[in-house]
Amino acid sequence: MGQLDAINSANLPFVEDLLKRYIREPESVPAEWRRYFDALRQEDAEAISQRTLGPRISPPRLFGNGHPDGEHGAAGGVEDDVAIRQERVDQLIRNYRVRGHMIAEVDPLGTPPPKLPELDPAFYGFSEDDLDREVSTTSMAGAKRRTVREVLASLQRTYCRSIGAQFMHIDDLSVRQWLQQRMESTENRIRLSRDEQIRILTCLTDAVIFEQFVQKKYVGAKTFSLEGAESLIPLLDLAIEKAGSQGIVDIVLGMAHRGRLNVLANVMGKTPHEIFREFEDADPTVSLGGGDVKYHLGYSADFRTLADTPVHVSLCFNPSHLEFVNPVAVGRTRARQDRMADASRSRVMNLLIHGDASFAGEGIVQECLNMSELAPYEVGGTLHVILNNQLGFTTAPREGRSSTYCTDVCKMLQIPIFHVNGEDPEAVAQAISLAMEFRQTFQRDVVVDMYGYRRHGHNEADEPSFTQPTLYQRIRQRPSVRDAYLERILDLGSISREEADRLAEQRQERLEEALTAVRSEEESRRRRETPDEIWAQYRGGSEEGVPEAETGIDPDRARAIIGSSARLPEGFHLHRKLERLLRNRQQMADGERDIDWATAEALAMGSLAEEGYRIRLTGQDTARGTFSHRHAVLHDVETGREHVPLKHVAENQAPVEIANSPLSEAGVLGFEYGYSLDWPDGLIGWEAQFGDFVNAAQVIIDQFITSAEDKWRRFSGLVLLLPHGFEGQGPEHASARMERFLTLAAEHNIQLANPTTPAQYFHLLRRQVIRPWRKPLVVLTPKSLLRHPRVISPVDAFASGTFRRVLPETQIAPESPERVLLCTGKIYYELLRRREELGRDDLPIVRIEQLYPFPDQQLADALAGYPDGTPVRWVQEEPRNMGAWPFLRRHYCIGLWDRFPFDGITRLESASPATGSHASHEYEQERLLTEAVGERPASA
Repeated sequence: MGQLDAINSANLPFVEDLLKRYIREPESVPAEWRRYFDALRQEDAEAISQRTLGPRISPPRLFGNGHPDGEHGAAGGVEDDVAIRQERVDQLIRNYRVRGHMIAEVDPLGTPPPKLPELDPAFYGFSEDDLDREVSTTSMAGAKRRTVREVLASLQRTYCRSIGAQFMHIDDLSVRQWLQQRMESTENRIRLSRDEQIRILTCLTDAVIFEQFVQKKYVGAKTFSLEGAESLIPLLDLAIEKAGSQGIVDIVLGMAHRGRLNVLANVMGKTPHEIFREFEDADPTVSLGGGDVKYHLGYSADFRTLADTPVHVSLCFNPSHLEFVNPVAVGRTRARQDRMADASRSRVMNLLIHGDASFAGEGIVQECLNMSELAPYEVGGTLHVILNNQLGFTTAPREGRSSTYCTDVCKMLQIPIFHVNGEDPEAVAQAISLAMEFRQTFQRDVVVDMYGYRRHGHNEADEPSFTQPTLYQRIRQRPSVRDAYLERILDLGSISREEADRLAEQRQERLEEALTAVRSEEESRRRRETPDEIWAQYRGGSEEGVPEAETGIDPDRARAIIGSSARLPEGFHLHRKLERLLRNRQQMADGERDIDWATAEALAMGSLAEEGYRIRLTGQDTARGTFSHRHAVLHDVETGREHVPLKHVAENQAPVEIANSPLSEAGVLGFEYGYSLDWPDGLIGWEAQFGDFVNAAQVIIDQFITSAEDKWRRFSGLVLLLPHGFEGQGPEHASARMERFLTLAAEHNIQLANPTTPAQYFHLLRRQVIRPWRKPLVVLTPKSLLRHPRVISPVDAFASGTFRRVLPETQIAPESPERVLLCTGKIYYELLRRREELGRDDLPIVRIEQLYPFPDQQLADALAGYPDGTPVRWVQEEPRNMGAWPFLRRHYCIGLWDRFPFDGITRLESASPATGSHASHEYEQERLLTEAVGERPASA
C-alpha cells in the first residue's frame, strides 16, 4: 500500500521488524518511528480517497551501518546520532526489563527459549562496531556510562540467567524503580558466605536423603516425593530465617501434597519417629472412622533462626482439593495478627506453597488474590511459592492453561513474579530474599515460581512415562539438585567431598535409628498436641454433657444497647429513608415497640461485644443487608463518612467488624473459617447474599467445616447465616439446601438451626459464643419474616433463658387434636394464619428450631400431652427429596413411631428447588397449606 510498501524496498530488516511491532504494539516502537508510521498511514488513507499518491515521507535516519547516508546521516551531525542511539539503548533496556524473563534459563530441563528480536541489538540497528560505543546508563543501577556491549551483558545477567522477573506491569514507577535497583545493582545474584553455602547444601542433603530413605523402606507407599524440587527446603529455610530478621514471630504455612512430608521433617521439625509411626500404621483402632492420610496433616513448631530468634510456624491441614487451603491459611493469619493487635501486619506472615497446574486451574486462587488488598482480608502480603512441576497429574501445560505462565493470573495485582530455576539454589536464595524484602517494604503479595520437575510422577505408584515418555527420558538423566550444587561449591572450595559425604552419612544414620526405634518397643509414645492456650477452655466432641448457657441479659441493659444503635454522631447526615429505622429502634429502647429481627441481632452482637467477645461478620452486601434490614454501617449522605453503631456500645468493648465482601463465596467463607480456627472467643460469621449462594462454597463446607474435627481434631465456632424461604423468587433464591447440611451431619459435627422469632435468634447467637462447645453453626435466616408483623419479641423474652430447640404449641390446648403439625422456619406463620382463618382449634403446631443435633427429648416432651394414635405430619415448603424430610425419615427414632403415625406433607419431588413462576409458587403453596390442615386440595 503506497509508502508502507515502499519501506520494504530499502531491504532493511530492522525497518520491517519495526513495522510489525508498530502494527501489533505501537507503544513499543521508538517515538520517531511511530510518528513516521502514523504519517504514512494518514498519507495512504488520503491517497486512497483521492486516488493519488501524496508526497513521499522520509523515514527517520539510521546510524552506523544501518543508514544509507553513512555513519552519521546526511544531516543533523553527531549530536543527533548520539540522541538516536541513546533512545534506542533506552528502548533496549526497557525491553529486557519487560521481556527478558521469556528467554531466562529458568527451566532445569533446558526447554529452548523463544527468539525475541526486541532483545537483539541488531533489531535497533546496532552494528558490531556500535556495541563498543559508550552510552548513558543513568536509568540503570551502577555505573552511569557504559558501552552498549556492557549494557547488554549486564541486562542478560540480570534478567536472563536463572531468574526471570516480571514486574513491568506494575503501574507505580517507584515500585518498579525499587525492584530495578535491587536486581540490577546485584545482577540478580546473592553473595553467599561459605557458611551459607554449606547450610544450603545441608538442607538439600536432608531433602534428598529423606526421600531416598522413605522410598527404600516403604516401597510403593505414597509420599508425593519432593525429588526434582528439593530446593524448596533451603528456600523455606531462608524465608523463615529472613522473616525472623524482619521481626516476624509467626508464620502460617499452607501447602498441598507434594513435598509435605519432607517439609514436615526438615523444616517443621516433626521427628522421624512420628513420621515413621504414621507409615507403620500399626494400631487399627486409633483412627476408626476418622483421621486422615499422612500427607494431609498439619503441624506446629518453633523454628530457631541463626540469631536464636524463635519463629512459630504452623502448617495447615489440607484436603485433596489442593488450593482450597489458601483462604483458610490467610484467615488464620489475619486472626493471629488481630490477636496480637498487629495493625501494621508485620509480625505474622502468610506463606502458601502451590502446584503449577492447580495455581492456574483453580478459581479459588483468583478469589484469594482479589481479596488480598481489601481491608477486611489484608494480611500485609502473602508469599506465594509455586512448585512448578511443568506438569499436572498427566496434563501438560499446553493442555492445562491458556496463558504463558501458570502465574499470569497474578498480574491482576501490582506485584512482582520471580521465575527461578530450582536447580540453581543460589538463584533460589536470591529470589526468596528479594521477595521477602518486597513483601516487607510494600506489604503486598509476591510470587516465587520455582521451576523443577517430578522425578516419580504424580505419586510413587504412578508411571509417568505412560503419558510423558520423552519428558521422563530427560528427567531420568538429571542428577539430584544436591549433587549438582555440591560440585559447584567443591569447585569454589567451600567444602571438601569428605565433609559432604560425612554430612550425608549422619543424616542417613539418624533416620535409621528413628526407624529402628519405631519398630521396636523402645519408642511407643504417641505425640499429643497441646491445644493452643486460646483453645484451653473450649471443647468439641459430643454435645452430651455440655451444659446449656444462660444467655439472657437484663432488660435495662438491653434497652441501653438498643438505644446506642439508634444514636448518631453529632453532625451526621443520615439518609432520609433511614430516619424511620432509627426512630423505631429508639421506640424499642424506650419499651414502646417489641423487638424485630435486625434489632435482636444487633442486641446479640452488641451485648457480646460489651462482654469482651470480638464480632466479625462479612459477606456480600452484609453491612446493609441483602434485604435492606441490617444497616450496621451507616453513611453520611453529604460526606460519605461511615458510622458503625455497634462500635459504640461501651468504652472498653471488644472490636466489631462488619464488612462487605467481594463477590466470592468459597474464598470468603474459607477465610472466615480460617479466622475462626484462631479466634474461638468471639462471634465469627459469614452471610450468604441468598442461602443458595453457599452452593459455590461447597468444597469449604465438605472438606473443612463439617469434617475437620473428625479428620484433624480442629474445632471451629464459625456461624453461617443463610437466608432461606420459598417466596416465589425462583429456584436460585429459595433454598439454602438444608438437606445437604443434614446429609453431612454426624457425630455432632455441626449445628443447624432455623429460628422463628427474634428472641430465639438472639439466644442462639449468644449461646454460640458463651457455651464452651465449639461447633460450626448454620442458621437458616428469614427474608420476608424480617418485616413480618408477627415476627417480633417483647424485651422480656431476651431477659432470661436460652435458645429453645423445640417450641411447643402454646396458643391452643386441644384434648383430641385432629393432627399435630411439625414444621421449621417460615412455613409456621403461614400455617398459623391458615388455622386462624379456618377457626381450627384442633391443629397444634410444633416448631423444630434446631434440626441438628436433633432434639429428640425436647420433641418427645412437646408431643407428650397428645393422645396415642394422633397423626403427626411434617410440613415443609421444599420438594419431597429436599429440605428436612429425607433426614427426618431416617432419624425419627425417638420412640414416637409407636405412638404417633408419622408422614410428610411437601411439594412434589423435583430436580430444581423451586418454580420460577410466582403464580405457580402461589398455587403450590396453597395446595401445601390446604393439605396440611386436612382439607382436600383442589384438583390439578
